[in-house]
Amino acid sequence: MKGGAKKTAKTVAVAKKPAARVTKKPAAAKKTLVKKSPAKTVVVKKKPAVKPAKKVAAKKTPVVKKTAKKPAAKDMTRYRCKLCGYIYSPMRGEPHNGIPEGTPFDELPESYVCPVCGQQGKGRIGKWGFDEWRPTRYLCSLCNYVYDEKRGEPHRGIRPGTKFDDLPDDYSCPVCAIDPKIRVRFGKVFKHGFEPLNY
Repeated sequence: MKGGAKKTAKTVAVAKKPAARVTKKPAAAKKTLVKKSPAKTVVVKKKPAVKPAKKVAAKKTPVVKKTAKKPAAKDMTRYRCKLCGYIYSPMRGEPHNGIPEGTPFDELPESYVCPVCGQQGKGRIGKWGFDEWRPTRYLCSLCNYVYDEKRGEPHRGIRPGTKFDDLPDDYSCPVCAIDPKIRVRFGKVFKHGFEPLNY
């Protein structure tokens, strides 16, 4: 160098800026590059659909539901002894004589005899000594009022000769309906609260 001048390296101090915080982002999933190839149109011949063979179903026989046959309504007619007036009621039967409730008069054994006549010593009155009988008077089980079919209840619009079975369903005892003590304590006494009188 000329003049023996020596170049000295100048050191320049550069103020360093504080390093900015770098937050690492989660690495994104690597994208795989798919080379797009020109679309090829492939013609696929469809095979004709084969229809399955029709199954010939066996003819079903109609199912007949077996319904339980309702037992024939038993005859609940009462019968009255011609000699002593004893009334045989199928609804009551004679359990003390081995005849259960619900036994119609026609199903009584031929050896059946009137239980009252036998005890009173009037003889052995069999079934032949009984006549069909239907009550015409009914007793209120609460106040002992008697409804008589022959009399009816004209004051209540029930004509004489009206059968007890033909009374309206809401029929109630006229005496119990009037008495406030009975009405409050027991309520109305309807048809089911009456019992047939045997005389």
